[in-house]
Amino acid sequence: MGVRRALAIDAGNSKTDVILVDASGAVLGSARGGGFRPQTTGVREAVAGLARLVAAANPDGLPVEHVRACLANADLPAEEERLAAELSGWGRTVTVANDTFALLRAGLPDGAEPRGVAVVCGAGTNCAGLAPGGRVHRFAALGRLSGDWGGGVHLGEEALWWAARADDGRGEPTALEAALPAHFGLPSVPALIEALHLGTVPPSRRHELAPVLFAVAAAGDPVARSLVARQAEEVVTMARVALERLGLADEAARVVLGGGVLAARHPLLHDAVLSGLAERAPRAEPVVVTVRPVLGAGLLALDGMGAGVGACARLRGWF
Repeated sequence: MGVRRALAIDAGNSKTDVILVDASGAVLGSARGGGFRPQTTGVREAVAGLARLVAAANPDGLPVEHVRACLANADLPAEEERLAAELSGWGRTVTVANDTFALLRAGLPDGAEPRGVAVVCGAGTNCAGLAPGGRVHRFAALGRLSGDWGGGVHLGEEALWWAARADDGRGEPTALEAALPAHFGLPSVPALIEALHLGTVPPSRRHELAPVLFAVAAAGDPVARSLVARQAEEVVTMARVALERLGLADEAARVVLGGGVLAARHPLLHDAVLSGLAERAPRAEPVVVTVRPVLGAGLLALDGMGAGVGACARLRGWF
């Protein structure tokens, strides 16, 4: 029997990683590119971007047994099915799942039946979990439409909302009023609003608002601290609900935390999440994953090929 290979893809909102692995856990090729946003660019264009990265990771076009693609914005089963159809032919079999499942697999032990939940807090928020017997729980993660709150983009918008109201007198005072425009070298909140509206400050820089929020919160500003506390509450609530729905609330199960906001371990947010989990899910085992989530996609690909813990350990060692 020839060498068995798999493609693992982790495509987030801001960046995409692809690795080509064999059944021993060796990485044969890799590539990195921009974010995966089919709702913005269209499915065909987004998939074409993935195809270019796949070609870079597998330039010789080696035969691939399985493709495991963990994709942001694949939030509903119908979207996963459509994307799997678009990737048809990239390997003998193709499996598409939301990118939260890559984070979850990266944080779970190898060689054991999955038991735990993952909460992603990056550009947005999401949560998914697995339990013995193949049980799955997930959230739609479509923003306010599906009841979500938080993530870096949302936190930045909230920070600017409070700063705007402090400036024009509709809201309470906050140090965000000075800190946000100062970060962009601007004299006032109205100047920042105008720059964002007209594109003088490009939309791609809006993600810079959230780190300013955390810095202001760390300095003690009550408004900023309330936003960080709200984000912690959302993370804890998602994890608790997922554990309960999977019947894992009274068992030792991992809660895997990842995404740029959580992986940064901002002390106010990190400590609030840990204390909230200790109070509301006392048997949970929190784990922060900072390694690239494509590791999880690769581990899922190895699982799909029936590779053992040795192959998983080899792949983890590569990262």
